[in-house]
Amino acid sequence: MTMKKLRILMVSPEVAPFKKVGGLADVVAALSKALAALGHDVRILMPRYTELRGFEGSEPLERPLIVRLGGHEAYGRLWRQPLPGSKVDCYCIEHNQYFGAPSVYVGPTGNEKDNGQRFTFLSRAAIDFCEQMDWIPDVVHCHDWACGLTPVYLNTTEAGRPIGRAASVFTIHNLEHHGWFHRSLLRFSGLPESVFRSDGLESMGELNMLKGGLYHATKITTVSPTYAAEVQTPDGGCGLNALLRFRASDLIGVLNGVDLDEWNPETDPLIPQPFSADNMQGKAAAKAALQKAYGLAVNPSVPLFTVVSRLANQKGLDLLAAIADRLMADMHIQVAVLGTGEPTLEHAFHGLTARYPGRFGSYIGFNNELAHLTIAGADCFLMPSRFEPCGLGQMYSMIYGTVPIVRATGGLIDTVKQFEEDRVLGNGFVFHHPTANALYYTIGWACATYYDHQAKFKKLRENGMSGNYSWDASARKYEAIYDWAIDSRLAAFR
Repeated sequence: MTMKKLRILMVSPEVAPFKKVGGLADVVAALSKALAALGHDVRILMPRYTELRGFEGSEPLERPLIVRLGGHEAYGRLWRQPLPGSKVDCYCIEHNQYFGAPSVYVGPTGNEKDNGQRFTFLSRAAIDFCEQMDWIPDVVHCHDWACGLTPVYLNTTEAGRPIGRAASVFTIHNLEHHGWFHRSLLRFSGLPESVFRSDGLESMGELNMLKGGLYHATKITTVSPTYAAEVQTPDGGCGLNALLRFRASDLIGVLNGVDLDEWNPETDPLIPQPFSADNMQGKAAAKAALQKAYGLAVNPSVPLFTVVSRLANQKGLDLLAAIADRLMADMHIQVAVLGTGEPTLEHAFHGLTARYPGRFGSYIGFNNELAHLTIAGADCFLMPSRFEPCGLGQMYSMIYGTVPIVRATGGLIDTVKQFEEDRVLGNGFVFHHPTANALYYTIGWACATYYDHQAKFKKLRENGMSGNYSWDASARKYEAIYDWAIDSRLAAFR
């Protein structure tokens, strides 16, 4: 383990609490805080979307950021924004053309094709930020496809400069999103034509930012050990499985942790009253408040199953929609769904709410306070994902004594251990096949355990609440990965 205090630059399109689309934002923030707590000099670079202008403590830097692109320079304004609860500074790039809209992955014109230029700008800005701040990191840690060109710059245009000696670590948060663009983006980027080849940025005649990052990064991580294995298979590799098998010796899965400053039932200000494994009175209060919030009958005895998720088939929520009428007919349960996403699923859950008043509730949209309540007050939490790189919801639920029901994939199977009735081991319910029937019968198993084996269900809650979900262990694994990457990078210059 390193004793050296490292300079680490995090590059990400989203960072909580400033801008969040998914779990990526939470991970970048929490990992940065954990690494800084270990004594490392951690800085974050991200776009300054319009919503960031309302955050307190933000201060502009006097010097503009000059971003050197192909044949021209672009100017951005840098803002320093403290990351709450940490010693980490987040540097936000203001540029109205590229980031002058609230959306992360849809550009100011509303056209997703803008993303090529927007995130090329971000990838290149990571290089120019370091040089202009006279702060050369030991490691540049890039998160997902939007930062995919940064390792490419380090290996090509910057190879003979001090910044070019920095190691790069690329984390796959979700391999489904690649960043495909026309090859003309290469000219805009200022990268050499030589990188547009099958062992680089080229993919089926187009430029693939994710592929470029995976080829050029010093080391690659995924957000769980199982997902690291899954991405090397045809089913899980999203067309990049051969590349990831080629780079298998440089690929490792590190399970995400949880920001316990935000997700902790003993200190959470967003729930009616605190609770712990030793005193669950507050959970009963949260359940009653949850039932009221969704228009459900206030009944402490009925098992309450909840969802907090992007509404998408990837999340397996079409399976829940398919069996919801059977659940309502066959089981004495309540269901509450919080999320937004695919219109067909939004419509389906809205319709179920109308058909089963007092038993099925939904909130189409996102509300952070309601998300905390929806997890804290439930008896069981549903994550029937077809694939799930890591997942945070199942860990949040266990911390709050809410028993997860998950499919055996990715980080879900790494964190949720199957209930063993005889020995009362495990911390949740796991099913394997992504089918409506498999989900239906697993919910039935949980429902039967709740009603007929209350002591065992209580033990399941306790098992989940006793787990260690902090970022400390994961941050120390990243320390080792950074050392590994730095040694590999320096060896290339000897």
